[in-house]
Amino acid sequence: MKHQAFATALLLCSASWAAAQQATDAIAPEAASQPAARADAFGLLTDAARAALDAKAEGRPVAGQDWMVSAAHPLAVQAGARVLEAGGSAADAMVAVQTVLGLVEPQSSGLGGGAFLVWYDAGTGELTTLDGRETAPMAATPRLFLDDEGQPLEFMEAVVGGLSVGTPGTPALLEAAHRRWGRANWSGLFDDAIRLAEDGFTVSPRLASLVAGEGDALQADAATTDYFFPGGQPVAAGATLRNPDYAETLRLLAAEGADGFYGGKVAEGIVAAVRGADNPGLLSMQDLSAYRVVERPAVCVEYRAHDVCGMGPPSSGGLTVGQILGMLGGYDLAALGAESPESWRLIGDASRLAFADRGRFMADSDHVPMPTEGLIDPAYLADRAKLLAGDDSLPEVAPGNPGWSHAALWGQDSSLELPSTTHISIVDGQGNALSMTTTIENGFGSRVMANGFLLNNELTDFSFETHDENGWPIANALAPGKRPRSSMAPTIVLKDDRPVMVIGSPGGSRIIGYVARAIVAHLDWGMDIQQAVAAPNIVNRFGPMDVEPGLPATLAEGLAAIGFELNETELTSGLQGIVIGPDGLTGGADRRREGIALGG
Repeated sequence: MKHQAFATALLLCSASWAAAQQATDAIAPEAASQPAARADAFGLLTDAARAALDAKAEGRPVAGQDWMVSAAHPLAVQAGARVLEAGGSAADAMVAVQTVLGLVEPQSSGLGGGAFLVWYDAGTGELTTLDGRETAPMAATPRLFLDDEGQPLEFMEAVVGGLSVGTPGTPALLEAAHRRWGRANWSGLFDDAIRLAEDGFTVSPRLASLVAGEGDALQADAATTDYFFPGGQPVAAGATLRNPDYAETLRLLAAEGADGFYGGKVAEGIVAAVRGADNPGLLSMQDLSAYRVVERPAVCVEYRAHDVCGMGPPSSGGLTVGQILGMLGGYDLAALGAESPESWRLIGDASRLAFADRGRFMADSDHVPMPTEGLIDPAYLADRAKLLAGDDSLPEVAPGNPGWSHAALWGQDSSLELPSTTHISIVDGQGNALSMTTTIENGFGSRVMANGFLLNNELTDFSFETHDENGWPIANALAPGKRPRSSMAPTIVLKDDRPVMVIGSPGGSRIIGYVARAIVAHLDWGMDIQQAVAAPNIVNRFGPMDVEPGLPATLAEGLAAIGFELNETELTSGLQGIVIGPDGLTGGADRRREGIALGG
């Protein structure tokens, strides 16, 4: 089949499967392809987890009848699987998965960050979302990232230290989800993470590679340096790393709930670390105690007789994925096929048009007016889709004019999102489905550590500038208590009001393209979930077409011939997906990172 040849081409000729696979190969080139070598990179794994690693390496989905969990590290997936095997809900399993991820994959997510969660409730048939995004300190102003001359700071100058730290939302989200949908005892959900933190876990190839790559940039904070550079050397793959401070924090959470995080010694430690950093920030005890998770309606767009539902503002993920798919709905991508330059012209230019709207209109709708309904109105998307009717790539794109319930005019945003983050997909034995993307923003966040976990740099997701070059105010400008715009796109796809696909990815602003591409691969090109998450990434946001090394020559030449500038680069998606079919569940995990899917 064409899609199989397309995926195989990249598997055979790609110069890179990004950090995780590269690092594994670097440790044991002669054995990295062997099952034992793959499993030993993560320490003690169950037979099922080892089999899941083998399946991923061989390009096969994992099957399950009752439940499935897919996440970015085998130890975290094992923790979630134990909860599901014991009859726990997807919300219970998520708590176990996230707290282990915060330990073994600390560069991507954790208690010091935030998350968005999409939930399908099998008992009621309802779909909803929880917003656990970080908030700006109440003492912050729109000029936080401008220098004395009113010019924007350099990005990393703003990131490193306390200045970029927003109020963490993940611990509150864990508790909110468990209170609504949990079945298991709260305190027991932390057992795996506490044990691994105290006894030690095996440093994975990806973590070791990323720490070494950061070098001096990760050593501005004493606590961070001591943890990741014991004895002055970066942690090595295969070494055992212990984190007793994290275990103590988890015990407080287990015993006291989120109150054990947002008050008392943990909160005091966070504030001291932020305000005592070389680049001090503004976070206060009052900011922590005032934090609240917000329930919001899902954003849904119809595509190929399915409803694709995701996170609305302050995330741009659900809207922008929805816009891309909504514009593609009138074009027969299935007939064109996965290797057709015409398929990718349509996907690429639909993405460019959607990103133009994203930059102009999307932000925290609690703080600024937004045309949320207008952006995904079928008539508006049909009108935008007419721009795709030509033969060549669009010479230029501009924001559209979606319908508003009120008047407003916004300038073009220039904020930057870098690829980090992680994603969790779960379906439990009761039929509930959970899709959660979780982050501390940039890899290793602010590089500031407190209480055994890294703190986010989420405030740099705001626009550093308050107005664009035309003098128009920017919707995503920083404001006290505001939540920065995100590209995280946790997604649940429904057919006949029941979930059939649970999907999401890390990757900064490229998350949107990764998720849209995986949905197209499954619904249009008939790929199974493992093929869909592993297929080549071709992403367009602002003009150039980002492509992975090793793209088939005919496709690359075809894209260039119709006017696209190709930018060959690593596209380290981390798609974690589940498909729910008439014969049970299948799960897939992106080969570009270290995760697996497990089912039972």
